[in-house]
Amino acid sequence: MALLEVNDLRIGLQTQRGPAEAVRGIGFSLERGETLGIVGESGCGKSITVLSLMGLLPTSAKVGGSIRFDGTELVGLDERAMCGIRGNRIGMIFQEPMTALNPVHTIARQVGEPLRLHRGLTSAAARKEVLALLERVGIPDPASRLDAYPHQFSGGQRQRIGIAMALACGPDLLIADEPTTALDVTIQKQILDLIQGLVAERGMALILISHDLGVIARSVSKMLVMYGGSVVESGPTASVFAERAHPYTQGLFAARPALGAPRGTRLATIRGSVPELVDLPSGCPFAGRCHLTIDACHSTRPPATALPHDHAVRCIRLDEAMAGARSVA
Repeated sequence: MALLEVNDLRIGLQTQRGPAEAVRGIGFSLERGETLGIVGESGCGKSITVLSLMGLLPTSAKVGGSIRFDGTELVGLDERAMCGIRGNRIGMIFQEPMTALNPVHTIARQVGEPLRLHRGLTSAAARKEVLALLERVGIPDPASRLDAYPHQFSGGQRQRIGIAMALACGPDLLIADEPTTALDVTIQKQILDLIQGLVAERGMALILISHDLGVIARSVSKMLVMYGGSVVESGPTASVFAERAHPYTQGLFAARPALGAPRGTRLATIRGSVPELVDLPSGCPFAGRCHLTIDACHSTRPPATALPHDHAVRCIRLDEAMAGARSVA
């Protein structure tokens, strides 16, 4: 049995323009120790998908489908039971550490909170564990900084503290939502190396959300490409990077800066912009922005087409998309 099994997950939200589907029937699974990346533009449904795993959606959200974690169904689980899983068996590193950390509480108190709540440690025992965690994530001279506040740390250090908090109870699944946002490239590499090392060391499963294809390439074994609340392409990372079968995936890769390009070279762009949730077509969510769009794309939800190596793509014009990708390559 997989550690995490998501089937036909659907999330509806209330917007100013009425109800909208933020996630449209996605599915994936994750084994213990396995790593999964989720990539896509802002607004494609990445963060709301992982927030549903944590039970952190708005109270007005409508959730359908199934999320099974180690055999327990999370959809519809009462808050008391969810609190026993959140922060204990599922840990999350949030996107912006300055807002994720409470500015009025010390680091010792915040990192130690899950240890006191879930493991029943005394304040003194929790403080000792916090010291060990801060040492492990690379905070300099942690003993002298246990009673410091978040604003007294740099951005990279705050992210390390967020990682320590997520790891406090030794979770089975670690979720990292854009963990290197607003960090310079040197600190980004340090944070990613730290996460990878901890995942390998502790045998955790990892879900990593990122806009950066380079981060996905070096950090995870399999990936989902999301657009408009749907998974348009999925599979082993090496296979998706090699094939780039969906037009949206191709657009993401084409938009990357290329080493050695002449000065002044313009980056390729995906035409148009991400539509609001209520304006997404009932068929392929990428219809209209895709250069291969035909009338059927707007009304027909593409089925998943299986490619070799557990690679799957949702596109009714897959032959033309793959032919175009090969001609460019």
